[in-house]
Amino acid sequence: MKKIVVLGSINIDTILNITRLPLPGETMAMHDRSTAGGGKGANQAIAAVRAGAETSFIAKIGQDHAADFMLNTFKKDNLDIQHVTMNEKAGTGKAYILLDDNGQNSILIYGGANQTITIEDVRKAEKTIKAADCVISDFETPISATIEMFKIAKANGVITILNPAPAKFEIPNELLKLTDIIAPNETEAEAITGIKVVDEESMQRAAAKMHELGVRTVLITVGSKGSFYSCASHENGFVKAFKVKTVDTTAAGDTFIGYLAANLKSDLSNLESTMIIASKASSITVQEQGAQNSIPHKIQVNL
Repeated sequence: MKKIVVLGSINIDTILNITRLPLPGETMAMHDRSTAGGGKGANQAIAAVRAGAETSFIAKIGQDHAADFMLNTFKKDNLDIQHVTMNEKAGTGKAYILLDDNGQNSILIYGGANQTITIEDVRKAEKTIKAADCVISDFETPISATIEMFKIAKANGVITILNPAPAKFEIPNELLKLTDIIAPNETEAEAITGIKVVDEESMQRAAAKMHELGVRTVLITVGSKGSFYSCASHENGFVKAFKVKTVDTTAAGDTFIGYLAANLKSDLSNLESTMIIASKASSITVQEQGAQNSIPHKIQVNL
């Protein structure tokens, strides 16, 4: 069984259903509202464990009812939460999701306890990180903590996967050089490279730029079109998305990364076939509203 460690965020998602995204200055009525567990880190951890990997999570929660709800969710999935700790002053993270009738969303994040994760929190999980096959992190928690985890991982032959979301225009070179696999969407790829991703040729140019920055393998996801991959060995290709009716794209990218990590061989020799599995899992996620509740179990993916 693969061993995965995820460093990342925990959020309570409030989903606001609207006909379309509002224009600047516009007041709109919403036609429904719901609450669910979320956060990129938590989503990726749950995706990995549901994909069949032994998964450990490094994260922070507040001292509130939202934390109780999330911890109960993690326990149901048998997620290892020994490194999920509490900050008594900051509340559990929150996300407010505007979801339109076409399944597209815009998300506002309150970081809360997620922003209090420290280098020392990572060092306390050093033994767990050293024993992993792969580690995953994103940008909803402090970059300094991610760099520390990736340093430990690289020193011990553990694959590092970076989900560079939310998009950042300035990523420390140190982090990119510690990253084995980076998985941006087209917006995030443009933020990193300055290259607007519109077709496969521009994907290749953006990937080449990220290789120059030190990343071994680049995956660029482009929603309903699919995902592009490029390796430092100059191998590249495109995996088409599964065609489904999209209800909500929340957690689609997180599902992709969690399933990828859980199925990828250490030498990346099965990268393309693993991307197909991850794409199938994501296609299931988008057919249901909400984040963690929509992430499929391995048996549902059935590939």
